[in-house]
Amino acid sequence: MNTEITSNIHYVGVNDRHKDIFEGLWPLPYGVSYNSYIINDEKIALVDTVEADFFPQYLDNIRQVIGDRQIDYIIVNHMEPDHSGSLALIKQYYPGARIVGNKKTFDMMRGYYHVGEDASEILEVKNGDTLSLGKHELQFVLIPMVHWPETMVTLDQTTHTLFAGDAFGCFGALNGAFVDSHMNCDIYWDEMRRYYSNIVGKYGVPVQQALKKLSGVQIDYICSTHGPVWHEYIERVMAEYNRLSLYNAEPGLVICYGSMYGNTERAAEVIARAASEAGVKNIVMHDVSRTNHSYILSDIFKYNAMVLGAPTYNNGLYPQMESLLSEIGGRNIKGRKLGIFGSCTWAGQAVKKINEWNETTAKFELVGEPAEIKQSLSEETRKACEALGKAMAESIL
Repeated sequence: MNTEITSNIHYVGVNDRHKDIFEGLWPLPYGVSYNSYIINDEKIALVDTVEADFFPQYLDNIRQVIGDRQIDYIIVNHMEPDHSGSLALIKQYYPGARIVGNKKTFDMMRGYYHVGEDASEILEVKNGDTLSLGKHELQFVLIPMVHWPETMVTLDQTTHTLFAGDAFGCFGALNGAFVDSHMNCDIYWDEMRRYYSNIVGKYGVPVQQALKKLSGVQIDYICSTHGPVWHEYIERVMAEYNRLSLYNAEPGLVICYGSMYGNTERAAEVIARAASEAGVKNIVMHDVSRTNHSYILSDIFKYNAMVLGAPTYNNGLYPQMESLLSEIGGRNIKGRKLGIFGSCTWAGQAVKKINEWNETTAKFELVGEPAEIKQSLSEETRKACEALGKAMAESIL
């Protein structure tokens, strides 16, 4: 099989179609890939590894490219175990390989795998340092907190190939091809936004700093550790990361609600209908107890307005909504418009709690008057929900 991406750079990654939940949190309806690469030159470099469960297949992929030759360098751009998990195993097969990373890489590596304790087996690099493999000249660029503190990228200056770690990655296994120009990429665009919002979303400022470091650099291939190798769509991918890291969004409304007996859900339907009649076309609705929050976060990154509503529960906020608020707040999302509604039977707390969260954490622009339903929708509270939907529409359009 042809594993070459360009000029003696080869794909040796694996697909994971078994895992249902990534990091114990995020669904994987299309699976996920763990990407690794070989630069086959006078010196051989292996760039990142894969999750340890896939080591036998991974080792075979490497041997299909280099045969009996030895690996000279193992470059570690990112230490998360889905990319470094095979490190100790690969060292058993290629004991002479020097591990390339930065100071923070090795601090983590020793803790995880007890590898790199001997100074002779590591090569510590700093931002801007270079390494020659023969024809391929590598440069290392540190991009801390995208999305771990040790993260760096490796630029092959000879072929203008960027080995990007988790940056520019996405969920979704690779179905045969591994370069974007050889596949239908339709599923990967939503999965890129979902990956970014779920995994990287908090770190908009570091992503912007990384993009500035890479601005003006010729990049013909982006070899991320998840998803396709980007070649044809590089401009689109980098524009998407720029947009997401600036928290820019398109006009639209995400309505998220919790409901125990259907009354809060009916209020959400009234808000949605009013917003639609006022001209909003992009409306998505999520029951926070039934939709995995992974997809809700993705939509919140996509659209510029949201309405959050839930019942009062144990004199506080409905637990699934409370969880969602924590997840939204933990991502430092900027520039969204917010509407609030809630329900109760005797003592209303939901609207109060969501409003307090917004004032102390999210600091979104509050739109309209919060609507609070007691027991069930009345003529008065129905009108309040309609007014909220209309106000949201006016703020969006």
